[in-house]
Amino acid sequence: MQDITMDADVIVVGAGPTGLMLAGELRLGGAEVIVLDKLAEPTGQSRGLGFTARAMEVFDQRGILPRFGQGESLAVSDVGHFGGVQFDFTALEGAHFGARGIPQSQTEAVLAGWAADLGADIRHGHEVLALDETFLDGDHAEITVVTPDGVRRMRARYLVGCDGGKSTVRKLASIDFPGTEATRAMFLADITGVDLTPRYLGETLPNGMVMAAPLKEGVHRIIVCPHGAAARSAEDTVTFAEVAKAWEHITGEDISGGGAEWVSFFSDATRQAADYRRGRVLLAGDAAHIHLPAGGQGLSTGVQDAVNLGFKLAAVATGRADEALLDTYHDERHPVGRRLLMNTRAQGLVFLGGAKAEPLRSILTELTGHDVVRRHLAGIVSHLDIRYDLGADTGDGEGAGEGQDVHPLLGRRLPKTELTGPDGVTDTFRLLHAGHGLLLDLTGDVRVREAAAAWSGRVDTVTASPAGRDTVLAGAAAVLVRPDGHVAWTGSGTTDGLQAALTRWFGTPAQH
Repeated sequence: MQDITMDADVIVVGAGPTGLMLAGELRLGGAEVIVLDKLAEPTGQSRGLGFTARAMEVFDQRGILPRFGQGESLAVSDVGHFGGVQFDFTALEGAHFGARGIPQSQTEAVLAGWAADLGADIRHGHEVLALDETFLDGDHAEITVVTPDGVRRMRARYLVGCDGGKSTVRKLASIDFPGTEATRAMFLADITGVDLTPRYLGETLPNGMVMAAPLKEGVHRIIVCPHGAAARSAEDTVTFAEVAKAWEHITGEDISGGGAEWVSFFSDATRQAADYRRGRVLLAGDAAHIHLPAGGQGLSTGVQDAVNLGFKLAAVATGRADEALLDTYHDERHPVGRRLLMNTRAQGLVFLGGAKAEPLRSILTELTGHDVVRRHLAGIVSHLDIRYDLGADTGDGEGAGEGQDVHPLLGRRLPKTELTGPDGVTDTFRLLHAGHGLLLDLTGDVRVREAAAAWSGRVDTVTASPAGRDTVLAGAAAVLVRPDGHVAWTGSGTTDGLQAALTRWFGTPAQH
């Protein structure tokens, strides 16, 4: 068979937060990646403001959180809400309502700089026109792209659509996008020339719901959700005059004397891709799921899609792992997306349901008086409660996980934990900066280090002990952490199942 020249191992379509995060992850995994975006340059507009607690952890795991700034520029709030019902998120250890007031444009700029530093090739002004489906079950994906220099064909081993809710890649790959149609329109705008009282978590009034937050000197972000506003076509436009009229209808405040840097609208349409992968094509972020914006969860879920997919796709695209590893992306992230749609629809009913929803709000307010409820809701909204169903079987089909201890951490993310080792004090997030797997030998067991030796360069083995006694690592003698920060294996004095877990998540061991 004649060799076909590839433009890259992976082509990512869409230079939003999801696509840029994925590009960085792929580069950490050793894959060559090109990012295509149809816009000639970033718009500078920011539909999203901030991200969840788990997204902050993901950025911290890669050492890029300081790029977002320090102090007040990374302010978090212990008080959050579910559908407008406010409660203290610290009922769940380590939880908060995420980073507030970080414009999406800043997030994109940070991630673009990081990905470019790692060697990602980011190309603006490139629009995908067609996908040749005849190659999807072969050894590459082939697309037709309009570039600043004309139309050309591009090839990669894999193609990932991170191109938003109207995803061209999803449509070209004929991936179904079932769900519910929009039932209402809501507005957002960055307004100037008006002094507004902040409504950070929203205020429900008889005629609708409004939010307001200062972005910078003289600029406020507002969200306006009037009751009874009919759904709009995606091709419609909205004017500042419409937004001002809706604001006054709800609040009684006249803001028409001001102006707007930009205005837009969104809806409560809720959809999820039936499959996150079809052959050589995968989907992530809004291309895979759309929903009512609530608490920065859309951007954050896209970022987590990217870190889940990135190390797996890099390993497969570079030949280190079998293609079956990619099946775990849909298996793990599709249920997360489904639960995201459930929680945002529930919040929409509570927050925007008007007088009919008042009994539901009252019951929810009562329930949040119970610690177990606050913990549960905080876990949902912060994304700290995600657990992948890894079970005790490491997946080699021969029961390799038999006898493996099922520690409470298995499948969950490993929180930031301080460790003491031969090189001094470090922490679990710092040890994940390189995007490798991490095997923590917590008891100095030479068998653990020997078992992982063949995966050197893909998995970093560190002998250390928790700095304190009462930590989430209690009861574990060794822990294998995937590059996305989720625990893939734990041991309590044996290495049973370790090599099978290493093979499953990091590919065929190197031959020495």
